[in-house]
Amino acid sequence: MPKPPVPEVAKPAKLKLVRDGFTIPAAEYAALGELKQRALAAGHPAKKSELLRAGIKLLAVLTDKALLAALANVPAVKTGRPGKK
Repeated sequence: MPKPPVPEVAKPAKLKLVRDGFTIPAAEYAALGELKQRALAAGHPAKKSELLRAGIKLLAVLTDKALLAALANVPAVKTGRPGKK
């Protein structure tokens, strides 16, 4: 008896990725490390990029007022690469 044909499953479209670079204060960079440790302790290892993307998703659902309040708590930093020590 012939086997019934297996329906083909459509592959999800590949996400287009964009590479970018930015400057971040040392304390905020350290906070990324602490968040990575918390995620690991909770049983979900996370990469820095995953943490940043999760933060973007959280910011995206804020009201304009809440977004502006969150931005007010982030000091502006000089753009460009930091100087060599």
